[in-house]
Amino acid sequence: MYQNRTVCLDTYYVGASDRRLALFENIYPLTDGASYNSYVILDEKTCLLDTVDSSVFDIYLEKVKDVLNGRKLDYLVIHHMEPDHSAGILKIVNEFKDVTLVVNEKIKVMLENYFGKSFKNVTVVNEMDTLNLGKHTLTFVFAPMVHWPEVMVSYDSYTKTLFSADAFGTFGALSGNLFADEVDFAHSYLDEARRYYTNIVGKYGPQVQAILAKASTLEINTICPLHGPIWRKDLNYLINLYDKWSLYEPEVKGVLIVYGSIYGHTEKAANLLADALSLEGVKNIKIYDASKTDASYLVSETFKYSHLAILSSTYNMGTFTPIRNYLEDLKEHAMQNRKVAVIENGSWAPNSGCLIKKELSQMKNMTLIEPLVTIKSNPNKDNFEEIKVLASNIAKDFPKETLDSNPLFKINYGLYVLTTKDNKNNRYNGLIINTLSQVSENPTHIMVSINKRNHSATLINETKEFNVSILDKHVTYNIFKRFGYQSGRDTDKFEGFSDYELSKNNLPYLNKYSTAYLSLKVIDIIDSGSHYTYICEITDSKLLENEDSITYSYYLENIKPKAKKPAGVKKGWICKLCGYIYEGEELPKDFICPICKHGIEVFEKIG
Repeated sequence: MYQNRTVCLDTYYVGASDRRLALFENIYPLTDGASYNSYVILDEKTCLLDTVDSSVFDIYLEKVKDVLNGRKLDYLVIHHMEPDHSAGILKIVNEFKDVTLVVNEKIKVMLENYFGKSFKNVTVVNEMDTLNLGKHTLTFVFAPMVHWPEVMVSYDSYTKTLFSADAFGTFGALSGNLFADEVDFAHSYLDEARRYYTNIVGKYGPQVQAILAKASTLEINTICPLHGPIWRKDLNYLINLYDKWSLYEPEVKGVLIVYGSIYGHTEKAANLLADALSLEGVKNIKIYDASKTDASYLVSETFKYSHLAILSSTYNMGTFTPIRNYLEDLKEHAMQNRKVAVIENGSWAPNSGCLIKKELSQMKNMTLIEPLVTIKSNPNKDNFEEIKVLASNIAKDFPKETLDSNPLFKINYGLYVLTTKDNKNNRYNGLIINTLSQVSENPTHIMVSINKRNHSATLINETKEFNVSILDKHVTYNIFKRFGYQSGRDTDKFEGFSDYELSKNNLPYLNKYSTAYLSLKVIDIIDSGSHYTYICEITDSKLLENEDSITYSYYLENIKPKAKKPAGVKKGWICKLCGYIYEGEELPKDFICPICKHGIEVFEKIG
């Protein structure tokens, strides 16, 4: 008997974990096993989404039956035919005789190949076909080569849930907590999520970019992968990581040193290089011995770091075997866009350096950092000086930290949704603000500053009251698009929006992604030039949750999608807040972003 685990409305988790599994796909070492996720939707029709590995099938079947609670199973949706997700299909068909399998054409072929038989009740779907379950409707989106050719994902428009197949998965069992926001993901799962992506999916960056483009057109509240935690908060954090990885962009700026050493001399050179880099001011340096480190970790770390140093002994006139295997793995996973330093060693005929360079030349956009250092047996004084020169050349890409020319950028800000009433149009209005502060304790007064150009300033000057919702760290980018990237003069920002309630002053506050709200009454208005500064008293307030409040810097780093230079734009300036592109060599000093209404201080040059 298992407790039913709710994912979202009418949707339940029925997966299980295998902590005894030592090798994923019989190749990638695991320290904490793996989870095999599966889900059930209960509606007018019942739907099971994927099965599990044979190792956990009995637990899984018991959970499925518990959730169904005597109801028949109408549909089994198969997103991916890899055996760790399809092994239980035949047993499910035998258990639920009338179940209909929902597949695409490629899955149908694989299904018959795997099980050596045809299935009676099969519905074949095409791209963007739908499956109506009642309130819930699944839309099928094909995701070929993420990471098999038959893969598809499905989107439940009722709960805004993406069932993402192997995408957004991670190695590691689940230990009670199903959701990424219930664990310290950055410390407990991020390295394994990267290792999972880079080794399982990493070769297929363009295909991942294609599915990310499709997903960007959907409003997604929950991501349900087939491995690892479920995502219901901070989705942009995960999506931004996938965007970086699939574009082969480094996750951090730093130097990864990978060496292959037979008797310790090449290892010594690796340590000398690390010391020299540190003295040059380079941070984020990591050293790995290729002989004792599994290749999956080396591939993952190479995806992570911006710069790479490869050191190899010469072995049988070739590259030392662990380094040769490492380079082959990088090629097989389409590694690209890195700067690479090379150090070779050999007692009588050092030859590994030219072979490493040859391998790197077969990868896209791998830039060699000179000089190539040649060691004969043990690093000598000349080698030491060459290594220092090499470290200095690497460090040129790591400019020493300087003070920001504008001290105002060191002021920290929160982010809030300010809500008012537009009496003329008989609707509510909302605005993203970042300037709010308590300015006195007795009496308690709050200061809020708003740009005079904003429609909300006009409304506040008329009504003298408004609410402020204090946003939490899990707020989605859609909130910023809704309340920050459009004007209330010509748009009803609350149209189609339901995540709010009314406070005692009959103004809205956000009841989701909000730690608290304040109802404020204006007691003084200060003309501050470009802004109105409102001094307010609190008429009502309520704590809504115990989450951390968001800061402006956290929003830029983790929530706002990274701005990309559009095709065709050669030179210009991009707004770091909303992504608006100004084309041209020079940005006028008085330029105001037409989208988010900020000045030139938030623009950076592109091209």
